[in-house]
Amino acid sequence: MATKKEIILEKLLDGVEHEILQGDIKTSIKDVAYDSRKVSEGFLFVAIAGTVVDGHKFIPNVIEQKCAAIVVEKDVADIPEGITVIKVKNGRKALSLISQNYFDHPMKKMTSIGITGTKGKSTTTFLIKNIIEKAGKKCGIIGTIGVAIGDRITPIEHTTPESYDLQEYIADIYEAGCECFVMEVSSQGVMMDRVAGMHFDYGVFTNITPDHIGDKEHKDFKDYLSCKARVFDMCNVGVFNADDMHTAGIIEGAHCIIKTYGIAGNETKIPDIDDEQFQETIKRYTGKRDLVARNVEHVAKDDDLSMSFLLTGLINARAVVGLPGMFNVYNALCAITVGTLLGISDSDIIEAIKKVEVKGRVEAVPTGRDFSVLIDFAHNGVSTESVLNTLRGYEPKRLIAIFGCGGNRSKLRRYEMGEAAGKIADMCIITSDNPRTEKFDDIVEDIMVGMKKTDGKYVVIEDRMKAVEHAVVNAEPGDMIVLLGKGHEQYQEINGVKHHYSEREAVEAALAKL
Repeated sequence: MATKKEIILEKLLDGVEHEILQGDIKTSIKDVAYDSRKVSEGFLFVAIAGTVVDGHKFIPNVIEQKCAAIVVEKDVADIPEGITVIKVKNGRKALSLISQNYFDHPMKKMTSIGITGTKGKSTTTFLIKNIIEKAGKKCGIIGTIGVAIGDRITPIEHTTPESYDLQEYIADIYEAGCECFVMEVSSQGVMMDRVAGMHFDYGVFTNITPDHIGDKEHKDFKDYLSCKARVFDMCNVGVFNADDMHTAGIIEGAHCIIKTYGIAGNETKIPDIDDEQFQETIKRYTGKRDLVARNVEHVAKDDDLSMSFLLTGLINARAVVGLPGMFNVYNALCAITVGTLLGISDSDIIEAIKKVEVKGRVEAVPTGRDFSVLIDFAHNGVSTESVLNTLRGYEPKRLIAIFGCGGNRSKLRRYEMGEAAGKIADMCIITSDNPRTEKFDDIVEDIMVGMKKTDGKYVVIEDRMKAVEHAVVNAEPGDMIVLLGKGHEQYQEINGVKHHYSEREAVEAALAKL
């Protein structure tokens, strides 16, 4: 765990716009908390008026715990004179700045890389980590899969954690001897000011498609896109996928040095938008890409699926990335571009991407049989279509997709995932995937809206363990089974309770019954 020490409140407030309502800012603070249950004597409590819970209502609790100071967004009565009270306009932003001050700005002591985009973030972080470590430097990761330092991975709740937790993780990475860290910067993390005040050496944009849009997420695609774009006001150098049609719009407002990558023949098709500046931006950055992949080929050997391609530009060499699919060529190009900007040798970069293991990202499970099983995190229509089309490239006898959709999330995601799977897979097994507080049958009904637009064959098996067993027991030589949606997760969330569940364990249990 990161080192913690007492600090004067005045120092914690450095850079924070604030008003002193009462007390002394020279008071000593032992630690910072935004969760009232974690407050102890001498703590600073930051009360946040959240969308679900208002932290201000827990102020009586932290007073009982003898906190030293409280940060509020609104006036609060009946706070004892011995407690310092600070008022700010935005509690979340203040928490981020205060947390950076408390942990003494750990990211400034390392080379920092922030990755944003809809797909590819997790895989790209591990590719970059491999490249950096091949060059003899230690690198940490913060993202969907967890906090990774060396071979140790610690699960976390959010892709981009709440700002205090995020700064503590970055401090952990620094104190573990890392010279670099790479993190996924989610649009939710930007929108909720979890990264407010942070500045990256390198910002990365992988791609963007409509996702995370709904009542509890982004109000529309424009809002989603604008949150992604804000990352490029927070970095020195921006690395962009030039083949994504939305790259031009993000680059247009970026305040950083720009580097781009892409695949020959996949140049962005200029959209029908009546905006001369937008058109010129696309032409400028797709016509002059810094790194290009050519002659892309699928390579299959036993349970290993990989991609081979020729690099030109920043590196001129033949490369193989030890992951399947065109999308992983893009992820590799992104990581390679970052590697060259970090000054890592061509040979180290090429060697580092040959063998990459990313939990739950087109992850092969050894079967010892004449069929293959893969695990992937794809949980929307676009990523499902991308993964299934990728696996089609390896010409399986039958492509069998096992998937469900999360409860209390966008219905659109269910329609699109059902349609994508029904259109591409030879057989679909619809099952449970974090139903949360929704009924399984209601989720299936939404999936069927998309499925019925296709001629796809399907069965419904609610118990995910039994769904996996059904696929494995009935597999034929040459089949390819892909488990979609859960990826690295180790649980099923049902009615607010997380029950242990592992895709890999489910596959191994099914294989044991053969």
